[in-house]
Amino acid sequence: RVINLIVVHCSATKADRDFTEQDLEVCHRRRGMNGPGYHFYIRKNGDIKTTRPIEKIGAHARGYNAQSIGICYEGGISERGRPEDTKHSLRVLVRALLVDYPGCKVCGHRDLSPDLNGNGEIEPEEWVKQCPCFDVSKEKYSK
Repeated sequence: RVINLIVVHCSATKADRDFTEQDLEVCHRRRGMNGPGYHFYIRKNGDIKTTRPIEKIGAHARGYNAQSIGICYEGGISERGRPEDTKHSLRVLVRALLVDYPGCKVCGHRDLSPDLNGNGEIEPEEWVKQCPCFDVSKEKYSK
């Protein structure tokens, strides 16, 4: 399959609670999926887990799954329920994927929300979700 997009997600779970890759699988299976919809899952401790083969189409961003790789990191919500992120392992993984899939666009799930006012920008009031709780476009993924 042709890959031209890397989509970053968060599990939207609180930082003071663990949400393992097994928890992710159970959650997605309860929603009718045949396993985790993301290709990679990054734990709070920085461990990068492969949760779906890249060759298999993901189930993480409706309308974009066929040509994308989905990455989810554990957390995204502070202990107080506010958006929060951790990025080191995410940067490492995205850099490695860009070596294998050069030219891919990297975006957050929220950046795939519809442009409701038609001005060519996806603005915060148009986000379907806040996921991944930070602006992916401002990150430096090249060396």
